[in-house]
Amino acid sequence: MWTQERWAALAVLSIILLLSKVVAPIEVPLDPKIQEERKLKQPPTIVKQSLKDYIVDPRDNIIIECEAKGKPVPTFQWRRNGKFFNVGKDPRVIMRSRSGTLEIRSSGKSEDYEGEYQCFASNEFGTAISNKILLRVSKSPLWPKEVLEPVVVREGESLVLPCNPPPGLPPPETFWMDSFIMPILQDKRVSMGLNGDLFFSNVLAKDATTDYSCTARFEFTHTIQQKNPYTLKVLTTRNVPETQPTFLSPKGLSSSKIVLRGEQLLLECVAAGVPTPTIDWFKRGADLPSKKVKIENFGKTLRIFNVSEEDSGDYTCMASNKIGSIRHSVEVQVKAAPYWLDKPTNLVLAPDENGRLVCRARGNPKPTIQWLVNGEPIESSLPNPNQQVLGDTILFHSVQIGSSAVYQCNASNEHGYLLANAFVNILDMAPRMLGPKNQLIKVIENNKTFLDCPFFGSPFPLLRWFKNGLGSGLDGGQYKLYHNGTLEIKQARPEDQGTYTCVASNILGKMENQVRLEVKEPTRIVRAPEHVTQPKGSTVRFHCRVKHDTSLPATVTWLKDDKPLSFSWIGRFRKDEESLTIHNVNPEDGGTYTCTAKTEIDEDSASARLTVTEDDISSASNRSASAGRPDPPQDLELSDPSARSVRLTWVPGNENNSPVTHFLVQFEEDRWEPGKWQNLSIFDGNLNSVNLQLSPFVNYQFRVIAINAVGQSQPSLPSARYQTSGAHPDVVPSGLKGWGSKKNNMEITWQALKNTERNGPNLRYVVSWRRKDIEEEWDNITTTRTKHIMHNTDTYVPYEIKIQAVNDFGHSPESNIVIGYSGEDKPSAAPTELRVSKINSTKVNIHWVHVDPSTVNGEFKDYKVSNGSMKSIQVNHQPPIKLAGLVAGAKYRLRVYSHEHNSISSDYVTFETGRGRSGQDTREKERVQHLMCIPLRNLNILYLSFSPPLLSVCVWLLTAYKEQEDIATQGWFIGLMCAVALLVLILLIVCFIKRSRGGKYPVREKKDLPLDAVDHKDQDGSFDYHSDEDNKPLQGSQTSLDGNVKESDDSLVDYGEGGDGQFNEDGSFIGQYTVKKDKEETEGNESSEATSPVNVIYSLA
Repeated sequence: MWTQERWAALAVLSIILLLSKVVAPIEVPLDPKIQEERKLKQPPTIVKQSLKDYIVDPRDNIIIECEAKGKPVPTFQWRRNGKFFNVGKDPRVIMRSRSGTLEIRSSGKSEDYEGEYQCFASNEFGTAISNKILLRVSKSPLWPKEVLEPVVVREGESLVLPCNPPPGLPPPETFWMDSFIMPILQDKRVSMGLNGDLFFSNVLAKDATTDYSCTARFEFTHTIQQKNPYTLKVLTTRNVPETQPTFLSPKGLSSSKIVLRGEQLLLECVAAGVPTPTIDWFKRGADLPSKKVKIENFGKTLRIFNVSEEDSGDYTCMASNKIGSIRHSVEVQVKAAPYWLDKPTNLVLAPDENGRLVCRARGNPKPTIQWLVNGEPIESSLPNPNQQVLGDTILFHSVQIGSSAVYQCNASNEHGYLLANAFVNILDMAPRMLGPKNQLIKVIENNKTFLDCPFFGSPFPLLRWFKNGLGSGLDGGQYKLYHNGTLEIKQARPEDQGTYTCVASNILGKMENQVRLEVKEPTRIVRAPEHVTQPKGSTVRFHCRVKHDTSLPATVTWLKDDKPLSFSWIGRFRKDEESLTIHNVNPEDGGTYTCTAKTEIDEDSASARLTVTEDDISSASNRSASAGRPDPPQDLELSDPSARSVRLTWVPGNENNSPVTHFLVQFEEDRWEPGKWQNLSIFDGNLNSVNLQLSPFVNYQFRVIAINAVGQSQPSLPSARYQTSGAHPDVVPSGLKGWGSKKNNMEITWQALKNTERNGPNLRYVVSWRRKDIEEEWDNITTTRTKHIMHNTDTYVPYEIKIQAVNDFGHSPESNIVIGYSGEDKPSAAPTELRVSKINSTKVNIHWVHVDPSTVNGEFKDYKVSNGSMKSIQVNHQPPIKLAGLVAGAKYRLRVYSHEHNSISSDYVTFETGRGRSGQDTREKERVQHLMCIPLRNLNILYLSFSPPLLSVCVWLLTAYKEQEDIATQGWFIGLMCAVALLVLILLIVCFIKRSRGGKYPVREKKDLPLDAVDHKDQDGSFDYHSDEDNKPLQGSQTSLDGNVKESDDSLVDYGEGGDGQFNEDGSFIGQYTVKKDKEETEGNESSEATSPVNVIYSLA
């Protein structure tokens, strides 16, 4: 069994199905033929009324407007404060004739008429009501008298000078002035707050040089009142201490604010401190809406225009200086007075028809809907069996004559209300034709054509079109029928000529009208005038041959510089059917000549420029013309506007003896890149009228550049601006990707749309994402930037990402879904069981066990084998990879870990290569630093080798240290050193013998050896000369471990250059050799280094 509630639900559903076919709301036209129809009646409709909050000037007469239409003409009455207002009893109140507008004469007592007014317009078919108009008289009270003591403050302290203006209606505008009636200079340190107070973040000594007076300006009365001035005394100090910021307004660390949708949000933060703090603004979890945000008052005020629900949230202002910073958070709640979703509209029904009125509104809090009929609550009206109220909808079924009425919908919450009137007019009327009968329409071939057929009737008539009285209704293909009866012919052709009949019919009858269509050939100038340059005194002819429809008379007119030319029998200007002739031209005749051919339905024009030179005819004929750049085009004109195109026409400039080959059209827009000219299109040089394809929501301005073989002309003067209408974006943002910059985030980035792809105001991007590996709803964010960072994500998880662009007209298609990954982290486990095998003197195999993939925490790329010293190379083949070229007899230590991050590594493993052959290279210490590259898949043994670099998957290798062997103990080395010592001993003996015979030791071996740029003078006045050869190492010098050249211990420096060495007059040494040798022996005994072969030689000497 069904419950009572189910039967009730079924009954409501049945009514809705019954009314599923309802008559579209129509407005009774204002055509006099219809309005004069005696049977046609119409309930009242309010057409004009005063504002809800109406403030008037007390010096003016008060006018409260209320205008309404209807048939019969409505009568009016007023209620004041909910009670009937008898206009006739008050001699100061007049109601205008055939109107409800009140005029209240001002006699100094305007306050007596303050209150809430409401207008009622009635006739026999219903009553319409106005909004409740709250009338208030503007007030500008005087400033209260007060004695202000001087304000004493220390330098560096903060200060607030209160304004407290009198509470005027509306509130006054406040500003601060000094004793010289000049505005107080405001800056980052000193500024006025939203409440009118003057704030000093810190006081300086110079602030005491003037007085401070708060001034209030009252808008309605146009009066200015000034508060008694403040006198400021500043106690100066030698060193002003620096202090961290503190807030002067608002107080505390947090506050809240409520703002209504559509209004402005004003947030303020004023801080004290030394140095003066800087204010910055943030919104928690989102970006500030840059398109409608304005930072004012030196950063202290945040203004958001046209607030919407998405602007709610927590806003933070931060005051900071070099000492510190402080924050204040403001919780903003966006409430909303009611606003319409579906506003009820007038409904015209025929008897027995069905219909409905819908009243839907939104607000915060949610508004309540109240229905009234003829100004009274619908609950208290007489019962109507043909209507049913279902919340925000009233259903009508089988309506009857006599049930016409005016319904009111009131949507209200604590922040305001909406009131709408909608009449339901029960009317039966046969179709009526409202347009002229048997109209003749002439159109140009290939143009779009509209045939109008305005009509009216109740029930709403069905309208059809016929051509030449034959066939069925015209609709589809070449034809398009509009709801108002207009027939569109998309492209008129000669075969479309004929008589078109529109027939409107309903159950009460039918009516028809005829329209005759004639299709004509277009008017065209087939031979246009050409640019001419002629010398003074010559004769010039401009041609203008016209082709037009023979049934349409055409007239040809000539203009010079857009002004009509006058012709006479004796003048120099003559015209015939196809040309204009100018005799005996002079420089004043130069200019642009335009030929215009016009019929009653179209026209065409062409222009050419005349340039007159100062040369006479004979000199001009002997002068050779030289080619030059063309002159810029002129007289740019826009025509044929449409949503995304416009026609641009121009007059070409002088070609300067070189034909124009192309015209370049450029554009400039003033919304995103004002002043920047960009190329749009290039056209052939024989055109001077082109159709430009444009982007939506761009305020275009065009210019044209002519191009010939010599070069480009100067740009033309810009055209008038042309604003294309807006549309939703039709381009999907590109370059969408997601990647992690940290282990717990993912950055989503994309490329911004071009300015010409925005298609409308307030472009923003809707970015959506969700986890790929689990089922969850899409998260999204709307932003104006090109990057969004997701925080607190899991490590290295895949996300599905998509994006679309949105503006005030709609949204673009969604992008394809791309896969992004959150950030990677270091691997949490190390390879295990690291070991080596098959060790010989130059080769080794390395083994380990793979890590668990779940511990990688990112994309598994490769392993790294290292002992800490690494160098990169590449290999040219797949594993197994064998390591060769190790140092024989070396000890190695290695470990394995991931290449991508320095993760937890395996334990070290140590091994030693074999000794190898005796002749093998055994350097004292050698490092082998190589990076091998291996694949990642299923690798648990590693064979490493050196190879030419080709691949790029990386395995870090190791350093080998060879055990040190003392070469001084080797037999071959001892024999070599003995031979060298014997040879040196022989050379020394020869030197001693030569010296004992008086031999000289020359300063230079070659006289032409170049000297140093600077000679170093000794203490005794002699000079020490050096050649470039002196600084070079001797041939037998050794190289140190760091790569520098080490001088031989047997260098000439030790024999004579520096130390105590002196020269004789003849340049030979004075017995210093033996001293130097003894010194070397002493130093050698003190040295801790291993004995070198050279030291051995010294000891033998």
